Amino acid sequence: MLKTLYKYPNEAGTDEAGRGCLAGPVTAAAIILPDDFKNTLLNDSKQLSEAKRDILRPILEKEAVSFSVCHVFQDEIDEINILNASFLAMHRALDGMRHKPDFILVDGNRFKPYPSISHECIIKGDGKFMSIAAASVLAKTYRDAYMASIHEEFPMYNWKKNKGYPTKEHREAIKKYGLTKYHRKSFRQLPEQLTLDI
Repeated sequence: MLKTLYKYPNEAGTDEAGRGCLAGPVTAAAIILPDDFKNTLLNDSKQLSEAKRDILRPILEKEAVSFSVCHVFQDEIDEINILNASFLAMHRALDGMRHKPDFILVDGNRFKPYPSISHECIIKGDGKFMSIAAASVLAKTYRDAYMASIHEEFPMYNWKKNKGYPTKEHREAIKKYGLTKYHRKSFRQLPEQLTLDI
């Protein structure tokens, strides 16, 4: 059973999606839910089917006190590394909220402090707190929609299905067709090669 609040009213949950991908952005969401928010479907996005995430997204957007989603794209990931890009995406999502939180709940064990608002890192928080679970659903659905849109440009990588993650099919396509402008050049794209021809 997910908890509504950690210890403060007006808490924002934040989470990211796409950290382990070979292509596309890392996407973060931040959301404040009403104190009395209830939804039996809501859970860690990884535990939900795509259909259930798609049902939840408009509900969360409608019911939220405030929410914001942000992509940090591959060029910036390559420049500052994926950990910093994940923090940056979460910060930008928090920047985008029209209603500022009093406290931030972060999924995971590391975070770069956000200016003037305290935070707490919660390991596996997306399975413990509604606001983090909601942020995980928004981050995942927005990122998946983006990957489906760029799939049209490069269908041979099948991003509509693998979302840029390092599946066997995705790596085979990289071997055959090389890298696109959407691939993260700082990532080890193929396990057996020492250098990448870019």
